[in-house]
Amino acid sequence: MSPALPAAYAVPFAELALANVVREYPNAPAHLYAGPEELVAPRTLHPAFYGGYDWHSTVHMHWLLVRLMRRFSSTGDLPATLTTRIREVLDTHLTPENIGVEAAYLRGRPHFERPYGWAWLIALAGECRALATPDGNRWAEALAPGVAAVGDLLGAWMPKATYPVRHGVHNNSAFGLGLILDAGGAAGLPAQVLDAAADRLRAWFTDDHDAPAHWEPSGQDFLSPALVEADAMRRVLPAAEFRTWIAAFLPDLVSAEPDSTLLVPPTVSDHADPQIGHLLGLTLSRAAALRSIAGALPDGPARTALLASAEAHLTLGLPTVSSGDFSSDHWLATYAALALDTAPGH
Repeated sequence: MSPALPAAYAVPFAELALANVVREYPNAPAHLYAGPEELVAPRTLHPAFYGGYDWHSTVHMHWLLVRLMRRFSSTGDLPATLTTRIREVLDTHLTPENIGVEAAYLRGRPHFERPYGWAWLIALAGECRALATPDGNRWAEALAPGVAAVGDLLGAWMPKATYPVRHGVHNNSAFGLGLILDAGGAAGLPAQVLDAAADRLRAWFTDDHDAPAHWEPSGQDFLSPALVEADAMRRVLPAAEFRTWIAAFLPDLVSAEPDSTLLVPPTVSDHADPQIGHLLGLTLSRAAALRSIAGALPDGPARTALLASAEAHLTLGLPTVSSGDFSSDHWLATYAALALDTAPGH
């Protein structure tokens, strides 16, 4: 598969991710402290995923490093010295001992990072396996206990998840399960877990229609609730059925209404505000979803409008990926890679 991710981003994204995954502070733990004995350094609780500001961000920055290796190590666009540095960090973090601690932590706290962090752990494991090298296979094997933990946690949670979480932030159900469906097979999740995830998405969303997209965005969204739902349903419906579904769910989008709020990049009034700054990520996640959805539509005005909007969102978001402000630098590059590595119309 030819990479859609331009080679010009290989080195800057790799340098950014390397700096993130080993930076322990500042740190925003999502840990519920049972007592003062748990007041320990982040790397004590999370020996693999202690950096990157928070757990899910360091997990997906590890994913970014492996994705860059897969795309560019053999092309010369990722220099050998930089590849060696990436390999050394991953060899240090992704060990059976470290992942054993991480897996035990997940099992002991079944609500932790559900489903967003779970999904990124599955994506990381799947990317390691897709690397198809001795290094990638070794890291994937080390991650296997984490994958098994997430599989068991998903199996326990999904039957109880009567309603989806639709907010445009981390706990969005459609985004998490969509990412799990993309990577779960390569990561080694059991087929019954993946089937259950697809069934859950259909149960949640098949009857949806006339999404209130004019309410978007919310003030701290980094995901579009409507677009990530549509992108999730793209994964689980036959092509013709999806086209019928999205015409009912997002009629303005499918009719290529030029003033559809989903096609207009958001205004980001303060890039340094950690919550308002989420909207920078929205520009990138929207671009990825718009490109994916466009690929499921026939040639015509709607497909053209979605692809043009994706480019407009990228034009706004890409220059903000590396600003020197850790509140955004710790995560935006992953979403830039997701958007850029989604080939337009595919």
